[in-house]
Amino acid sequence: MTVTFSRIAAVLVAALVAASGPLDAASQQRGPVTNLPLPRFVSLKANEANARRGPDLSHRIDWVYKRRDMPLRVTAEFEHWRRIEDMDGQGGWIHSTLLSGVRTALVQADMVPLRQRPDPEARDLALVERGVIGTLQSCNAGWCELDIGALRGWLPVSALWGVDPDEVLE
Repeated sequence: MTVTFSRIAAVLVAALVAASGPLDAASQQRGPVTNLPLPRFVSLKANEANARRGPDLSHRIDWVYKRRDMPLRVTAEFEHWRRIEDMDGQGGWIHSTLLSGVRTALVQADMVPLRQRPDPEARDLALVERGVIGTLQSCNAGWCELDIGALRGWLPVSALWGVDPDEVLE
């Protein structure tokens, strides 16, 4: 078996990512490939994507994601590969062409009222079940505006995965 420099580098990158813990806002880093913040949220562009143990097709597949638009957190970059985590903390390396910069969020609580305005007293538009994914439009002051099917409304950030608690999106 021939060991190439890129394979050695891929293993080293994977080891460094595994050893590093989560970053707070003050120590936020930039990706060496995209110069975008790490960590950051993206969504799954494909209907199916393999999450591999390392950033190369030769690495074993640990997970197969089969839900388009699922929010994922990018924690590292290597060439055309992104190290991702899902809401359960599972993940691996996915090719960047399978990811989108479109922000989505997954509802973590069951039967959450989708509100007309970012106010707990606002009119309910619908009750949203756990596992529903919506497209983020904006977030501020503990609320996010989402498109869910044909509806657009507000959910509390605390009921969502795919956005940081204090994140502001415009």
